[in-house]
Amino acid sequence: MATVLSLSGSPSASSRTARLLRHLDARVAEHGHTVVPLDVRTLPAGPLLHADTSDPGIARAVDLVESADGIIVGTPIYKAAYSGLLKALLDLLPQSALAGKTVLPLATGGTATHVLAIDYALRPVLSSMGAHHVVQGWFVLDRHITVHDGGVSVDPAAEEGLHKVVDRFTRALAAHSFDLSAVR
Repeated sequence: MATVLSLSGSPSASSRTARLLRHLDARVAEHGHTVVPLDVRTLPAGPLLHADTSDPGIARAVDLVESADGIIVGTPIYKAAYSGLLKALLDLLPQSALAGKTVLPLATGGTATHVLAIDYALRPVLSSMGAHHVVQGWFVLDRHITVHDGGVSVDPAAEEGLHKVVDRFTRALAAHSFDLSAVR
């Protein structure tokens, strides 16, 4: 099937966003896809901020984006925008880095007033980078994510919504892969 990059833009080592992504990675894998996790916070800070793509860690991240068929982009929302850490990575990627890819934007935050950040801040950037299809994103309130023993539990209503968007993403990814194989 497809290779999916599960990209966390959270700067926190105890990130709800990253743990939520790892929780969702299992659902994507159940659909037969290979999931590759990447936490942007683990990249070397100096080369990331200087857009030094010759650094091995940064070069590997760029290669992971390039080789993925689909990308799940997860970010906490700070001051009505996606994280600066995620922005630093997106800024160093080539303008066409998402060309031909199916992308699912996910966000977490403390208040529902930030829900529009997906559509008004993140989606335009993903589209401008050439994403083939940016599926409907999903926002999860921090209080609906409970961290325990390295994993998470998600409020049932939030979990149901997440399953729907992840399943929609995997269907779009499969349909796009089928379209590409028909052309070849």
